[in-house]
Amino acid sequence: MARSHNWKNVINPKTGWADGRYANGKWLGCKDLVSRQSFITEGSICHYSWYVPHDIDALVERMGGKAEFERRLDMMFALKDSSSAARLLYWHGNEPCHQIAYLYDAAGAPEKTQQWVHHILQTEYNDTPGGLSGNDDAGQMSAWYVFSSLGFYPVCPGTPYYYIGTPGFDKVTLNLENGKKFILSARRKDAGSYLIQSTSLNGKPLTGYRLSHQQIVSGGQLLFELK
Repeated sequence: MARSHNWKNVINPKTGWADGRYANGKWLGCKDLVSRQSFITEGSICHYSWYVPHDIDALVERMGGKAEFERRLDMMFALKDSSSAARLLYWHGNEPCHQIAYLYDAAGAPEKTQQWVHHILQTEYNDTPGGLSGNDDAGQMSAWYVFSSLGFYPVCPGTPYYYIGTPGFDKVTLNLENGKKFILSARRKDAGSYLIQSTSLNGKPLTGYRLSHQQIVSGGQLLFELK
């Protein structure tokens, strides 16, 4: 458990971003968020600073609270121009980024999770030989698409919770190994609707931004009302 909090030793308290340190503990003070650095493997500061899937609430506080956390997420998804999704700081082609869009949920802005999950589903995948935006390491690129199309995603697979995004299908039935069924349905205001107006589980309002594994394996129906 102590080792699981070691990430706090690489988030510079002055900047709120991951940073390199010298052997004596002094911070490197790197201000380049986008270039590859010697202290990070396959990625950059703006990507790996978010990679604390097991301790999101603490990361929110470490970065300065929910408002600042949301502002930094906005920076990740701010288009430098309107020509391509590739102009985002967010890099879907590298798996350590895959939970980032879902972190808006924890910041209290679920509509932005829905916006950017929808955007990624529409722009980062296609049915050509080069249809994945990165190496499908152990199937992770494909798994992100499948989970996100269902409407939820395991931000931290070691915990029994999924963060809610937005469904890509109108109806999906999961045939569970215990013989039960879990049905996900979406009622859309129009064909392009993806923002969640309300969510109900077995006819009762589902509050919050998480869905538990137990709620799924118990069977039933999750209904999204989309606007």
